[in-house]
Amino acid sequence: MIHAFSMHGVNLALDVNSGAVHVLDDVGFQVLQCYSQEGKPVHEKLEKLKEILPEQVILEAMDEIQTLIGEGSLFSADPYEDYLPQWSKKTVVKALCLHIAHDCNLRCKYCFAGTGEYLGERSLMSLEVGKKAIDFLIENSGNRRNLEVDFFGGEPLMNFDVVKEIVHYARSREKDSGKRFRFTLTTNVLLLDKEKRDFINEHMHNVVLSIDGRKEINDAMRKRVDGTGCYDRILPLAKTMVEERGHENYYVRGTFTRHNLDFGEDVLHLADEGFEQISVEPVVASADSGLDIREEDIPRACAEYERLAKAYVERRGSGRWFNFFHFMLDLEGGPCIAKRLRGCGSGTEYLAVTPEGDLYPCHQFVGQTRFRLGSVFEGLNGNPVREEFYQANVYEKPECRTCWAKFYCSGGCAANSWKFNQDIKKPYKVGCELEKKRIECALWIKSQEFAAAEGE
Repeated sequence: MIHAFSMHGVNLALDVNSGAVHVLDDVGFQVLQCYSQEGKPVHEKLEKLKEILPEQVILEAMDEIQTLIGEGSLFSADPYEDYLPQWSKKTVVKALCLHIAHDCNLRCKYCFAGTGEYLGERSLMSLEVGKKAIDFLIENSGNRRNLEVDFFGGEPLMNFDVVKEIVHYARSREKDSGKRFRFTLTTNVLLLDKEKRDFINEHMHNVVLSIDGRKEINDAMRKRVDGTGCYDRILPLAKTMVEERGHENYYVRGTFTRHNLDFGEDVLHLADEGFEQISVEPVVASADSGLDIREEDIPRACAEYERLAKAYVERRGSGRWFNFFHFMLDLEGGPCIAKRLRGCGSGTEYLAVTPEGDLYPCHQFVGQTRFRLGSVFEGLNGNPVREEFYQANVYEKPECRTCWAKFYCSGGCAANSWKFNQDIKKPYKVGCELEKKRIECALWIKSQEFAAAEGE
């Protein structure tokens, strides 16, 4: 299987199964269009092409294509399809998302968690639950040494004393358990005073700072309880945090809706404010919200990704470097087989823990009782839904099986699939189209980086 496309005057062909990426001239690109997905020349198309190109030029391009096919970097065989039926390895739990606070001091219009309560009541995690969560992770992680704990909400800084005690407890268990913990915290920044920053900088491997971009965009969506915007408060605090961390191990993370389909401007605004690690993601909202990205919005959103990719390359070339999370792509090694086929590991390797200690596949399933998998006190309850997550790989999803992007998106987000299709094996179409465009942009960026390196 191949995927051929053009962007900003560059012709690219991705060989899906091998991961090889080729930059083609116009002739080679046109000739490649005359091949079937099995790598066979389609002679009717070639005859048509001879009406506009010299036969000798076509034959030379065909010879180059056949060489690449022989080398296994075009129309290569699927490396996983035959192997997958025998792949029965059950993974261990290696990461928990601790819902430290089912409460929030913001009222973001697009929040999937209501106003922090996740279909339930406002509550804060106790230290007892936090300790049991750490014990549960240790006991269910098998031989896995490196474990991850994400502090999430609501707003986790509303329960920061418990965050600190959980960190200290986990550290106290490292020696006797043979484990090593890495911590991440996601915050809306409002309560990020010096005391909290100091602790986070000392103990958190990563921190995610929520801001949507331009002041008018951020403040239209991310409002305080009294209805006022938060931009003027959080921007300087976020900058201070990033400076204190030496501009490393953080992300500023925003959300765009159909009200700012020019979201590239928000990414560039954050870059202009000095942030180097940026993620601005499409909202996942219901149709009645008025914020949702709709199918008719896809062309405009895709064009914006292409525009952003061009600005991204231009800025890097002129020394104004920044990193956009969705344009990150490793063409050398890439993720392991499990990651390529199963994705983020929600419901299997990664679980969410509510303030009361209940276990769910991930933070977006919290509160939906069908997906409750047990608790940190009783352990996993044998809910058959967990087996559904084990089986939800790209070969079990009809739309994914034949999709060129399957080894990069790994089948998409299970929570989004459930939200829109009530089936974790049926991908969310809008999300798929935007993800495919981001991958194309990432491949084009790699081509430009390679060309620049070759020219040095």
